[in-house]
Amino acid sequence: MHPDTRMVHIEAPVPAASSPLAVPIYQTSSYAFDDPELIADGLNRPDGGYAYSRFANPTVRALENAVADLEGGAAAIATSSGMGAISLLLHSLVGAGDHVIAQREVYGGTHAHLRDLEKRFDIGVTRIDGRDPEELRAALTPRTKVLYLETVANPTGHISDLPALTPVARAAGVLTVVDNTFASPIFCRPIEHGADVVVHSATKFLSGHSDVTGGLAVFADRSRYERVWEHAVEFGSVADPFAAWLTIRGLHTLGLRMERHAANVTRVAGWLATHPAVSRVTCPQPGAAGHITGFPGAFCFDLAGGREAGVRLMSRLRVIKVAASLGSTQSLILHPAGTTHRQLTPEQLRESHLTPGTIRIAIGIEHPDDLVADLAQALDFVAR
Repeated sequence: MHPDTRMVHIEAPVPAASSPLAVPIYQTSSYAFDDPELIADGLNRPDGGYAYSRFANPTVRALENAVADLEGGAAAIATSSGMGAISLLLHSLVGAGDHVIAQREVYGGTHAHLRDLEKRFDIGVTRIDGRDPEELRAALTPRTKVLYLETVANPTGHISDLPALTPVARAAGVLTVVDNTFASPIFCRPIEHGADVVVHSATKFLSGHSDVTGGLAVFADRSRYERVWEHAVEFGSVADPFAAWLTIRGLHTLGLRMERHAANVTRVAGWLATHPAVSRVTCPQPGAAGHITGFPGAFCFDLAGGREAGVRLMSRLRVIKVAASLGSTQSLILHPAGTTHRQLTPEQLRESHLTPGTIRIAIGIEHPDDLVADLAQALDFVAR
């Protein structure tokens, strides 16, 4: 063949007597087949051969299998973002005229998406506290298809009572979808407590290094996974192989990082509760909920001076960064009412227990003395 052709057709060696320690990055959009009859198999079912990376990719599949295993699920679908996973599920599980019951205190993007479904598809949405099974029973209708909860609410730390609510939903034939981003499978595995689908923003604790945008949906039932996979192929919000590879690398240290996050939260939250400029610290108490086994790495606190005090505080910080995410090795801080929950009305903010002075802080893995010192100098500045 001519050099021009040989330069295009470069084949990768396949190890015969060994295997790589790290998961390889299959950064390819398509796959070639020796047998033309086999390509259709990879495009028709999730466990067929690899044909096109919107349908399946070996690196992405390694991530899906790993997180499904951690959550105790049958299978998983990796997406390009956490909201990609949430919107895929809601569009797949709910149709026009159906009804969703959702926890009041959820991520702002989830609030916005539910509101959009209400307006565009006449989907009814009833919001509940997330801890009272009788309130759930009262909210159920013949049209109810999904109960949507967060193990630990973003950003308030409200812990839903999964063991009490999931049996009520299952008895009514309603699927329970649980966003487990804050707790991670290290501190909670919702499928063990009756959840049908678990959602993650892999951008947060699973990847853990502020270098990935991704999401996952983990299914307790294989047949439901296969039905949603067909929608995922059409929806197109698939995970990129390199992002999946970075998330896999993050998973190697997830347990170690969650342990350090929890220890740092205990120290920092305890110190904040003693400062006169802080009017309230809202930090989830895992011991009070048997299904949550550790302190998630993010919580809220309120400043006595309201929003103005929050702006002054954040402008003064040096170690803790002002950024709209969480779950990173770095500590991050923001003002929810103006950022992650900007879509909520004043009434919805009150229902979510968010005030103008509420600050969300996501604690990283730095030394806690440095975090306390940074907050101390900033809060002293605010007090002055």
